[in-house]
Amino acid sequence: MMKFKKVFAIIAVILLAGLYVSALVFALIDNPVASDLLRLSFALTLVLPIFLYIYMWIYKKSKDRRDNRETGLIDEKRLDEAEKEKDND
Repeated sequence: MMKFKKVFAIIAVILLAGLYVSALVFALIDNPVASDLLRLSFALTLVLPIFLYIYMWIYKKSKDRRDNRETGLIDEKRLDEAEKEKDND
């Protein structure tokens, strides 16, 4: 998991640096298309980290479920609830 996070963090830093550089370039260019691309760069600067965080969160959750299924681990809370229901019947 740690290697996955490091790789994702490096990719995120490279992409964000590229977006910052492109925003600077588009800000300096006097062209109608450049202003639209500047807005796009700013929007992606905000949206990209959010999407990367959500992707990493979903990956972690799915990996945890897969690991629990493979090892046969059961959530202790669910096990306790099942035992209580069994005792009540």
